[in-house]
Amino acid sequence: MTSLCVAGGTGQVGREVVRLALSAGHTVTVLSRHVPPSRSEKRHDGATYLAGDVTTGEGLAAAVAGADVVIDCLEGQFGKAQRQFADGGARLLAAAHLAGVRRAVALSIINCDLSTFSYYVSKADKERAYHAAELETAVVRATQFHGLVAMIFAAGAKVGLIPSFKGVKFQSISPVDVAGALLAVALTDPFPERHSVRTVGGPEVLTMRAMAEVWKAGTGMRGKIIELPLPGPMGAFLRAGHNLIPGQAAGTETFVSWLEKRRESL
Repeated sequence: MTSLCVAGGTGQVGREVVRLALSAGHTVTVLSRHVPPSRSEKRHDGATYLAGDVTTGEGLAAAVAGADVVIDCLEGQFGKAQRQFADGGARLLAAAHLAGVRRAVALSIINCDLSTFSYYVSKADKERAYHAAELETAVVRATQFHGLVAMIFAAGAKVGLIPSFKGVKFQSISPVDVAGALLAVALTDPFPERHSVRTVGGPEVLTMRAMAEVWKAGTGMRGKIIELPLPGPMGAFLRAGHNLIPGQAAGTETFVSWLEKRRESL
């Protein structure tokens, strides 16, 4: 049995890491900015929830105390959280090292160091903090989540137009598959390298147009599928295929099967 601290354990991937770890009999402490109420869907019975803030360091020592491994699923998508994302990771690593934690594993994005998109830049900066850490670390880079692509389609469908970006393919993956990869890396013994990077991708590569058609049919939503150019650094990143790792599929849940599980809630 391993003692785990899951930072960001109330987020979509973090919740799945907590669930899988508890099911396997591990001891889990969850670090989050706010402790979810007892009946929240963000909470799992059997885990200990502690409040903490990586931007200030408050609560970190208590959360990592006694942990063998830290799994970092924290996000910083906007504003101050994004600007302090890498520094927050460094604070978490410092607290973990001081507490005698053996290793830390962080969730990141495939080829984030190849993009000038600010969110991806913050991910790459955090990866560098992990590579410079004084304890063993691993970064698990994932392809885009199924839910991200579905969210784009749903936003467009509200005005009757379902967007498909020209020249773009996705190898989307489910949060459950990503959580499984994070937990597997966290529990690997011995660690192959002191600082390592692993990339996990979904089970299939699809054009965005094909995904839009599947989404429309699976959800019953109305709207015309239209092809649009995606400008800027994100468009360049996706058209270059930097979001794909063909031949290295780790996920098992396809976009279609993921949609089928969520049919009633979409």
